Amino acid sequence: MEQLKIIATNSTPLIILDPRGEMEITGKCIPENSAEFWSIVQDWFSEYVIKPADHTTFSLQIDYLNTSSSKELLHVLYKLNNLSLQGKTAEVKWFYHAEDQDMKEVGKDYAHMLTVPFNISEIKLEQLV
Repeated sequence: MEQLKIIATNSTPLIILDPRGEMEITGKCIPENSAEFWSIVQDWFSEYVIKPADHTTFSLQIDYLNTSSSKELLHVLYKLNNLSLQGKTAEVKWFYHAEDQDMKEVGKDYAHMLTVPFNISEIKLEQLV
């Protein structure tokens, strides 16, 4: 299985999905066609969960997420819940900018919908430099 890397644009995030268990989504998620954009990620992750790494870490630092992308991302994250049934572990690391309480709340909402450990961390502006 190959790594999936999607370069960020003005409307889509950087996505790196590594079969060794390191996943990253960073940036703005407002693609024109969410279903089409996320289908690549959904397909890759559906294949990954068949033979996942022993531990999967999903790091997210999302600046903005439209409703359709929120639903698509949640479908991906739901698949993490099944990894424990295979004797694997997973965790989500949700990072948000200190001034963006909306994204903090989105993280809290996701955390309530998942069974894997979900860590929410604030990033201060000086940490970005």
